Amino acid sequence: MPGFYTDEGFSKRRDVSLTDQVRRSSRSIGAQIAEAWAKRRYEKNFVSKLTDADGEQQETQHWIETAQDCGYLTPPEAETLLQQYAEIGRLLGGMIAKAEQFCNPSPYHIREIQADYIVSSND
Repeated sequence: MPGFYTDEGFSKRRDVSLTDQVRRSSRSIGAQIAEAWAKRRYEKNFVSKLTDADGEQQETQHWIETAQDCGYLTPPEAETLLQQYAEIGRLLGGMIAKAEQFCNPSPYHIREIQADYIVSSND
């Protein structure tokens, strides 16, 4: 394989791998939330899927920090992304803490009631 054993080839493969990891973990967050919503009839399953989504956002933060350590992101770029993912984590934590508001919908409601799922840091 041309370029496979050279420093340049290794660096390119590493860049592609890191990019792929960030893409996969970040995309998985939304997929896990969608699965959680589909399973909201069962609170434990709902919480389990939201926990998986939170794990994916934490993994994404790890890869962002790794990209910064490798010099692929500047500290301000990484900090902006990390703050956004931390906010996603905070929102997921609020949904997990108040799962009962999302789960076991009453058969007597025609429309869903909007849940108050944002949790302040004092809760």
